[in-house]
Amino acid sequence: MKQRIITAVIAAAIFIPLVILGNLPFLLLIYLMATIGLYELLKMKKMPLSSFSSLLSFILLWAALVPEQHGGMFGYIYQHKLQIFLLGVLIYLIYTVVTKNSFTFDDAGFLSISVLYVGMGFYYMFETRQEGTDGLYYLFYALFTIWATDSGAYFFGKAMGKRKLWPEISPNKTIEGFIGGIVCALIVAILFYFFSDLEHSAVKLLLISILISVFGQLGDLVQSAYKRHYGVKDSGRLLPGHGGILDRLDSLIFILPILQILNLF
Repeated sequence: MKQRIITAVIAAAIFIPLVILGNLPFLLLIYLMATIGLYELLKMKKMPLSSFSSLLSFILLWAALVPEQHGGMFGYIYQHKLQIFLLGVLIYLIYTVVTKNSFTFDDAGFLSISVLYVGMGFYYMFETRQEGTDGLYYLFYALFTIWATDSGAYFFGKAMGKRKLWPEISPNKTIEGFIGGIVCALIVAILFYFFSDLEHSAVKLLLISILISVFGQLGDLVQSAYKRHYGVKDSGRLLPGHGGILDRLDSLIFILPILQILNLF
């Protein structure tokens, strides 16, 4: 626990100021975290980082992260992200033929989903922040709701957990912890309603908090499923006591695309 707290304090001291700054400093952090996140997935599957397919996956990820631009090369990439990604998928499929199936259809599917999973999550993290002062509030609201959910799930699960939530995926999670996480998320909604400038009714904030808590915990289970399938305990070792970037941000990168697509942020 001591190691977890020290790591969390150091990480917060780096992350929070860059979130507040936004713009290019935060975008560079997004690129760094997303690149590490994709690296963690490739390492889970034991794919060679220097291979053509892995290098292509990083290129597709970096293209997916390009924010809205109004001209130039980056503007072109932003406007043609879908076409670039689809072209990448076709290249993966051609590569299965070129390598005579040493690079398999399953490998192509894994890389395609991994680029989408990491790319969309971190892209919407930046897009959320770029919505001015409201974007800063929204991002902190999502972060605090997820942290409260994680803490509530842990402590409620320790104190009252008896019924396993999904033992085949994450044997330590309980239904009581899942509900406790939602309760703590609702407390965050109430605090933000009274002490922030978010222009939402109390009912809407409560509903958004439930959505963040439920799907945030599902995002955590998705990462657990990845790790269990590939037989690893943590996605990485970058953050002592926490694991990797995906171990720490799995819920956030899962929930932000949902909130943006539903136009709730």
